Amino acid sequence: MIAMGTLNKTSLLVRGSIAIALFLGLSLTTGCQVDYAGQTLPSPSYLTDDVQYYAPGPEFKLAKEAAAMKEQAEAVASSPQGN
Repeated sequence: MIAMGTLNKTSLLVRGSIAIALFLGLSLTTGCQVDYAGQTLPSPSYLTDDVQYYAPGPEFKLAKEAAAMKEQAEAVASSPQGN
């Protein structure tokens, strides 16, 4: 017959091993950004992640409005009178 203390130690060892294996497996398969020695390292899945790209736009975003204001100012400006 197996002693009761041996069974408890064995089941505790098995449960602990399973918990450690589960923790290591989950920590290796989940992606997260890590800060290590001053470097921000990407997650393990950064190569398969979709990249968000924003095409460069015009430097001055109000070009149409500026052109309209210039046109209005030129229409209102008076021409010099001759003598």
